[in-house]
Amino acid sequence: MSVSKNVAFLGLGVMGFPMAGHLARNGHKVTVYNRTTAKAETFAAQQQGAKWAATPRQAAAGADLVFTCVGNDDDLRSVTLGPDGAFAGMTEGAIFVDHTTASAQIARELYAEAKSRGLGAIDAPISGGQAGAENGALTVMCGAEPEIFARAEPVIASYARACRLMGPPGAGQLTKMVNQITIAGLIQSLSEALHFAKASGLDAAAVMDLLKNGAAQSWQMENRTKTMLAGEFDHGFAVEWMRKDLAICLAEARRNGAKLPVAALVDQFYAEVEAMGGKRWDTSSLFARLEK
Repeated sequence: MSVSKNVAFLGLGVMGFPMAGHLARNGHKVTVYNRTTAKAETFAAQQQGAKWAATPRQAAAGADLVFTCVGNDDDLRSVTLGPDGAFAGMTEGAIFVDHTTASAQIARELYAEAKSRGLGAIDAPISGGQAGAENGALTVMCGAEPEIFARAEPVIASYARACRLMGPPGAGQLTKMVNQITIAGLIQSLSEALHFAKASGLDAAAVMDLLKNGAAQSWQMENRTKTMLAGEFDHGFAVEWMRKDLAICLAEARRNGAKLPVAALVDQFYAEVEAMGGKRWDTSSLFARLEK
């Protein structure tokens, strides 16, 4: 366990709430902020010694590290900038750690603003889903200056299975884009494979049970085959969130010249899933589109 720190956590969604809990249980003094105050009050009541604050600025006052896990670029600006933003409450030498999946542009923008105030900043998007957050087993991909990362990593370890510095500010978000591009292709190919197996008269579950021992194995195959075949999609990472992430990937590709034909196509498929009423279905619901 790292040395106890005063920390603030802004954003208590399905990821942030358990992550902040791990910080508290690892001996850190946690102050939380959430747009819906009731959630912050609930957290403070559940975690001994935890407090809640009415504004990001108040939560960040006196904190060694300020963590955020919110929705998008605009949400990040709203909790960090302005008179009630976290940056206004942070003291020189404190570190800002953002776990939001957002653009590399906002990561660099907030890094520059933090640096001008004598603060450190890390873009640190996460992978592992709600289960990873609850079990303290997230993968954290970071963009930062090495010295800032070294100071923050022992605290991030409270809820991380793996945490790695990927490069300068923005590199964490770019790495998360690679992650989402990979997942989009994997889920679509797994959906097509299951659809093909069923159409061929094979026992799709038995096929996947065999193939998971070979080169086709993936996390998606291990963890989503049964639920996909059962038509169960009320869990996991929502389609609307994946579409937000793919939009970030495609926008970045337009800037850097990368070609993402599969990611662009899968995004269109997810739009069809949304039209089926699947906005909050798990991303594995690409299978439902093929089976309709």
